[in-house]
Amino acid sequence: MTAQRPKAAPAAMATRIVRRIDALARISERDGEVTRVAFSPEHRAAANLILGWMREAGMAARLDEIGNVVGRYEGAVEGAPALMVGSHYDTVRNAGRWDGPLGVITAIECVAGLAGGGVRLPHAIEVVGFCDEEGVRFSSTLLGSRAVAGTFDEGALEAKDAQGASLRAAMTAFGLDPDAIRRAARRRCDVLAYLELHIEQGPVLEAEKLPVGVVTAISGATRFRVELEGMAGHAGTVPMTLRRDALAGAAECVLAVEALARAGIGVVGTVGQMEAAPGATNVIPGRAVFTIDIRAADDGQRRETVSDVVDAIDEIAARRGLKARIIKTHENGTARCAPWLQAQLAAAISGAGHRVLELPSGAGHDGMAMIDMTDIAMLFVRCRGGISHHPSEHVSADDVAVGAEVLLSAMAGFAPR
Repeated sequence: MTAQRPKAAPAAMATRIVRRIDALARISERDGEVTRVAFSPEHRAAANLILGWMREAGMAARLDEIGNVVGRYEGAVEGAPALMVGSHYDTVRNAGRWDGPLGVITAIECVAGLAGGGVRLPHAIEVVGFCDEEGVRFSSTLLGSRAVAGTFDEGALEAKDAQGASLRAAMTAFGLDPDAIRRAARRRCDVLAYLELHIEQGPVLEAEKLPVGVVTAISGATRFRVELEGMAGHAGTVPMTLRRDALAGAAECVLAVEALARAGIGVVGTVGQMEAAPGATNVIPGRAVFTIDIRAADDGQRRETVSDVVDAIDEIAARRGLKARIIKTHENGTARCAPWLQAQLAAAISGAGHRVLELPSGAGHDGMAMIDMTDIAMLFVRCRGGISHHPSEHVSADDVAVGAEVLLSAMAGFAPR
């Protein structure tokens, strides 16, 4: 039987989604927190749980060649191209429970709504839970979505985790064949578009008193590892005027990053990690290493700020008698959401009785990889206090219900370009 629209019961959908969010959160490397990294026993347990939910919802489900979970709900004609909907199910360390899994679980619940109403669409629906968006274990983000988009860099297979295990070895131990990753790639003609529901990870929706919003673009990001080499020395015997203190130089660089990001339009800059050596109370640091993350929705503004930051570090190092090594570790351009898909999400929001707000995403998402193979769009759901990547990350059941109602409406009414 084919129906025009599924019958949605948002409150009941939200109850099931929250229950599954909690169940997934219990799969963690450590008790009392949520930590689930790629190719770990927790990855396997979470994948098995999600695959079970996909099958309950009426999908054919499998683990693909990179470790993504993939569920397919056929359309009225078997084998038709698919609307792909999903997010990721890995986490940062000591994470919140909503970032990533909310999108995967809500998409599964929406497919269950279609199947329960006997709805078969003109196209298929594929729900994908990407295995490694965060990049915690191997410092390489978007591994799962890059494999699906056909842009996976096989050089990443030699990256190593903190214990010295390579990605290649970790995948093999997990039961996957690293040489088969290319088979995870999808053909452009088989994917109509990519939609993702995700918590906002920011305070805008809360400030606007809105449960959901339409994303306009995912901000581009540039990351660096900076190494400053000076000269270690005795803290009591080397005069201040003769010091080549690497940590003091790094501190000045941090303030330069902050000042230059503030001077840009829509730019954010962060130094998130710093180490100093030799690390003794009475020794002048001879070496300092720190990271820089610069993001903006406008690529030109981001590149301008990056150039200014690099110049500032070189100037600070030269003035202080330090040797600077600046290594770019990551760069992604801004991923702009397709206007035709944004319009469909906006119509679904209006249809649910809510004002439509458009906003950019400062955080990275799998859409940054998926845009290389298809058009993308994102639906943001309000999160309490704008807090994310933290145990206090939270979404209310009412907002979960609105997100599910809007996503189901967008999926059921999806019109290919």
